[in-house]
Amino acid sequence: DIADVHCLERIIRSLGCNVEKLDNNTLKINAEEIKTVEACGNDVRKMRASYYFIGALLARFKEAKVELPGGCPIGVRPIDQHIKGFEALGATVNVAQGKISATTNGLVGTSIYMDTVSVGATINVMLAAVLANGITTIDNAAKEPHIVDVANFLNSLGADIRGAGTDIIKVNGVKSLKCGSSYSVVPDQIEA
Repeated sequence: DIADVHCLERIIRSLGCNVEKLDNNTLKINAEEIKTVEACGNDVRKMRASYYFIGALLARFKEAKVELPGGCPIGVRPIDQHIKGFEALGATVNVAQGKISATTNGLVGTSIYMDTVSVGATINVMLAAVLANGITTIDNAAKEPHIVDVANFLNSLGADIRGAGTDIIKVNGVKSLKCGSSYSVVPDQIEA
């Protein structure tokens, strides 16, 4: 129950998701009725994690338009490794007028070497690769506990991700993910 979660709630509602707060620490999210692939607005510009919508929307709808993320100004935080991963999977990515636009006719599994270890890029490429045709190998992947947690969550939906928590992650693309799962995320390390 933190500000970033409330911000993400507003963003996913703006996409068309139905969000029901069951208690202070539990959300029920229905993403069946997404109405737009465009995540824009003040909330998107507020937080770094808004770039995860690119990988998720690109995988599901073959298109994403997301405003450049904001968030904490801790040093240089480029998104070049995200873009490199999306392009390697077969997307066309343009950054212009404060937006990242990505489109594809279909993502295809491939080998991707991350030039620098990046938690955000590792997660974003996993999100995009789960529905790609074939196997994606992410080499020099980030190993943090939340990488493993995202992989476990996606696997609970029917994804086939192996090696999360190591520096080589393999994603065997699946045709679709199942609709519905109950999942408890790991505690926030910063909060701890």
